[in-house]
Amino acid sequence: MKNILEVKNLSTSFFTHAGEVKAVKDISFNVGIGEAIGIVGESGSGKSVTSLSIMNLLSFPGKVINGSVCFAGTELTNLKEKKMQLVRGNEIGMIFQDPMTSLNPVYTVGNQIMESLLRHQKLNRGEARKKAIEMLSLVGIPGPENRLNQYPHEFSGGMRQRVMIAMALCCKPKLLIADEPTTALDVTIQAQIIELLKDLKDKINTSIILITHDLGVVAELCSRVIVMYAGSVVEKGTTRDVFYNPRHPYTWGLLKSIPIVNADHKERLIPIDGQPPDLLNTPPGCPFCPRCDHAMQICAQTQPPLSQLGEQHLAACWLLHPGAPRVERGR
Repeated sequence: MKNILEVKNLSTSFFTHAGEVKAVKDISFNVGIGEAIGIVGESGSGKSVTSLSIMNLLSFPGKVINGSVCFAGTELTNLKEKKMQLVRGNEIGMIFQDPMTSLNPVYTVGNQIMESLLRHQKLNRGEARKKAIEMLSLVGIPGPENRLNQYPHEFSGGMRQRVMIAMALCCKPKLLIADEPTTALDVTIQAQIIELLKDLKDKINTSIILITHDLGVVAELCSRVIVMYAGSVVEKGTTRDVFYNPRHPYTWGLLKSIPIVNADHKERLIPIDGQPPDLLNTPPGCPFCPRCDHAMQICAQTQPPLSQLGEQHLAACWLLHPGAPRVERGR
């Protein structure tokens, strides 16, 4: 499969008065044409900073300090802002976390969708309005002709998220970055949004990066998964690899915390004890070491390398070393 996006050794830091916060550390991944991949992890693991780094949307004091982001053969990290504006919203679309704060409250949703069409597609206002109505209809908003003239506060949370998806897809981007698209929505609306993304991916062959902490959503949509912790990739592979044969203790912890729906069997969720490390002063070894039930002396001293476990399956854990004790994953 040919790649639409290749991220190599990307590192991003925030230079604060207290020191350098290493938010993303040396991560690499790719996205194939028409492929959906998931980036998962707790809050603060670096998922959203990764997406903002790809889009060149980091504001001071954030800065990409190393690495490459190559989109459709174009290097984005050193692209001038004027040229980057031609990429954003046109070739790469993005759905932000909170649709209420991402939509401008003083403009109608029609004006906000039409803005991208007028800027990037060079349509006149009549053509842009017609296209905006088509997009609202495509994302399942009833009565799009009337809804086009309404303001964001007149839409429910799920409908606002659909408007954001319509805005992100109106120029038929090659890549869509969806940052927590189902957060704060009830489960019925969540399912509708995921079905909508699957349907749109199939219809227009858009590649998707889904950023979430919800592993169930990833299982529905993505062919591959990247697990991040404290700014680093700790495991990545196909969805089947990561869900059915996870090899990193952090991935085990994430999977243990998923509720099991079974009327005949009730069981408490198992949280991951402890807190993520302070990114101002990250430990010299594995960042998950203080929270890991299987930590060894070397874990506190040296960062483990990513070990190749299969064709696409990699994990960074000293338990994978041939001389490490054998540890079985529990429920």
